[in-house]
Amino acid sequence: MPVLVDPAPRGAARTGVVQVKICGLRTAADVDAAARAGARYGGFVFFPKSPRHLEIDAAAALAAEAPVGLAKVALVVNPSDADLDALLARVPVDILQLHGLETPARVTEIRTRTGLPVMKAVGIAEAADLPAIAAYEAVADQILVDAKPSRDATLPGGNGLAFDWRLLQGRVWRKPWMLAGGLTPETVGEAIRLTGAAQVDVSSGVESAPGVKDAGAIADFVAAAQKA
Repeated sequence: MPVLVDPAPRGAARTGVVQVKICGLRTAADVDAAARAGARYGGFVFFPKSPRHLEIDAAAALAAEAPVGLAKVALVVNPSDADLDALLARVPVDILQLHGLETPARVTEIRTRTGLPVMKAVGIAEAADLPAIAAYEAVADQILVDAKPSRDATLPGGNGLAFDWRLLQGRVWRKPWMLAGGLTPETVGEAIRLTGAAQVDVSSGVESAPGVKDAGAIADFVAAAQKA
């Protein structure tokens, strides 16, 4: 049965402990560090251009060993049906994270085809980008509010970019949402206080080098988020 976070915290007013997603896990040590720190989600990236990319065989082994309670999230970018079939035949994931240019209609297709909860990433750089969230929350189970990549970026996420968190102040959405984009152990507390986020996502902000997770930084990030 897919694992989903309690959907109660939806708007700017937050209650309870902040849930954390550590994205771009590549080794058994990464998974262990995320789980020990108290992360709710562990993200596996399936995008060859990313330094965090995992081949399906490697991801299958990691997912099989992930502890109970760590929801396994597969990050995919504009996947075809064949891509999804190949991935899900081998890797036991709980949630699909769509991080490309998938339309609301495509989100619906993927959700129906796979039977899995879907988290859709929406890039934000200015207030004009916010209305897109409404279109996607109508069809997705969760929204990942991320920093919009620059036009010349080769990666749709994981670029270490932040956006003006004040854009989210006072915003209330019907679906659970997660804040991402350039968060670090030093900044996540302020980001949560400004936005009211009940869930946060980090990748490059807990790395010693691109694609290399730092267990100490992971622990610091989770602790800072849960204290906010």
